[in-house]
Amino acid sequence: MKAVMSLVGSQGIVSATEVLLAATVFCLVFLLIQSLRQHVPKGLKSPPGPRGYPILGNVLELRKDPHLVLTKLSQKYGDVMEIRIGTRPVLVLSGLDTIKQALVKQGEDFMGRPDLYSFRHITDGQSLSFSPDSGEVWKARRKLAQNALKNFSAALSPTCSSTCLLEEHVSKEANYLVTKLLQVMEKEKSFDPYRYLVVSVTNVICAMCFGKRYDHNDQELLNIVNETEQFTEVAASGNPADFIPVLQYLPSRAMNLFKDFNKRFIHFLQKIVKEHYETYDKNNIRDITDSLIEQCMEKKVEGNSAMQIPKEKIVNLVNDLFGAGFDTVTTGLSWSLMYLVTYPDIQKKIQQEIDQTIGQERRPRLSDRGTLPYTEAFILEMFRHCSYLPFTLPHSTTRDTVLNGYYIPKDRCVFVNQWQVNHDEKLWKDPQTFNPERFLNAEGTEVNKVDGEKVLIFGLGKRRCIGEPIARWQIFLFLSTLLQQLEFSVRDGKKVDMTQLYGLSLKHKRCEHFQVKQRFPIKCVN
Repeated sequence: MKAVMSLVGSQGIVSATEVLLAATVFCLVFLLIQSLRQHVPKGLKSPPGPRGYPILGNVLELRKDPHLVLTKLSQKYGDVMEIRIGTRPVLVLSGLDTIKQALVKQGEDFMGRPDLYSFRHITDGQSLSFSPDSGEVWKARRKLAQNALKNFSAALSPTCSSTCLLEEHVSKEANYLVTKLLQVMEKEKSFDPYRYLVVSVTNVICAMCFGKRYDHNDQELLNIVNETEQFTEVAASGNPADFIPVLQYLPSRAMNLFKDFNKRFIHFLQKIVKEHYETYDKNNIRDITDSLIEQCMEKKVEGNSAMQIPKEKIVNLVNDLFGAGFDTVTTGLSWSLMYLVTYPDIQKKIQQEIDQTIGQERRPRLSDRGTLPYTEAFILEMFRHCSYLPFTLPHSTTRDTVLNGYYIPKDRCVFVNQWQVNHDEKLWKDPQTFNPERFLNAEGTEVNKVDGEKVLIFGLGKRRCIGEPIARWQIFLFLSTLLQQLEFSVRDGKKVDMTQLYGLSLKHKRCEHFQVKQRFPIKCVN
C-alpha cells in the first residue's frame, strides 16, 4: 500500500495527465466511429438536438423533471429532436401534429418498443405493454387481451340504459368507499384518501380479472398496491440504467426494490391463475382469467394455432390487463381530489350538475356521461393540466423511416412528450391555468370533442393503452358517485401540495389532511 501511495505521490501529475489524455482520445475515437456508423441518405438530415457531454450525453440535464427539460429544449430544436442518454441516441417527439404523424399515419414505423434493461424484469420481458416484440403473435395476443377486457367490463354499450359489468363493479366499490371514508371521519380528524382509493380501484380490476374483491385491510394486496411507486420510479422514461450499461452493475436500491416488486406481483398473479385452472369450467366463464384460459385450452385465437396462448404466458396477459386498469385510474382519481379541494367552487359546480341531472334517487351510470358536460370537462382538464402520464412508454422504430424531413434509422428509441402537447400555447389559451370551461361550448351544455381529442394521456396509434376506455369510464363513475354523496375539503389551516413527483406517472405528494362530510342522508338507491 505504501509503495502504491509513493508511486502516486511521485508521478501523480503525469498519471492524471495520461488518464485525461487517454479519456479524451477515447471519446474522440468513439464519437468519430458513431458519426461514421450513422449514414444519412443523400437529401435527408439527422434531427437537431443539444450536444451533450462525452460518454454521459444529456443525462445530467434530465436528472430532474425530464418532461419539463425536454419541453423547453423542443422550443429551441423543434418537434423532432435528438438527445443522447449516455452514448445512446434518443428521438424526442413533441407537437400534436408531429406525434399524430408518427404514431398514427406512420404507425407501423414507430410501433416498436426498445429493449430496455428495466423492461426485461417486467414479467420476464414478456409483457404486452413493455415487450420489444411487435410482430404478428404480439398483435394477435393484444387483440385477444382487448377483447377479454371489453367483454368483461362493458357487456353492453356504455350509452345503453342497461347496467354493464364495469358499472356494477364500480358502483359497488364507490358506495363502499363512501361508507369507508365516513367511518374514517368518525375516528380521525383527517385522512389520506390515496390509501383508500387504491384499494377500491384495485378491487374493480380484481373483480373483472379474478372474479373477487379484497378487504381494505387485506395485507397481501396492500403490500403490492402501496408499493407501486417502486415500479413507476424505475420504469419512467429516461432511467439512466436503461441507457448506460455500466450502471446496471452498480448497487441500486431503487432497482432492487423494482425487481422485488415485480417478483412478488407475478407470484401474486401466478397463485390466482393456478386457482383458476384448478376450478375452471368451460360452461361457466367467470372472469377475464377464465376467458384467457378458455382461449388457451380451446385454441380459438384467430383460428391460427401459431397464435395460441401458451399456458405459462397467461399470467403475462393478466398482468397487462391488471396494470391497464389500476395505476392510471388511481392516479387520475387522486389528482381529481387534489383539484377539487384546491378549487372548491369547481367542486360545487360539479355537484350542482349532478343534483340537477341525477338527483339522489339513483346512482350515476355510464349513460349519464353525455348529460354531465361540466363533470366531463373537469376530467379532461385534470388529464390535461397535470398530464400525469407525461410520456408514453418509449417507442422504437421498426425500420428506417423519414419524419418531417428527418432521417430516423431502425431501432431508434423514441420518447413521446405528451406533457408538451397538453401545455402547448399553440393549442391552449393560458395552458398553466386550470379551467374546465375551456372544453365546453359557449352555452356550457356540451363538451367540444375536437378539443377533447387534443389531450394526450393514453398515447396514440397501435401502442395506445388498451385500458383507455376502462380508465375513462371508471374515473367518471367513481368521481360522480363520490361527489353525489360527499363534499371534500382539507383541515383548516392546511393546504395540499401540488408538486409533481416524476416517474412513469406523475404523482403528487401524499396529503393526510383531507376531510369529508355527507351531503345528504344516505338512501338505499339503485
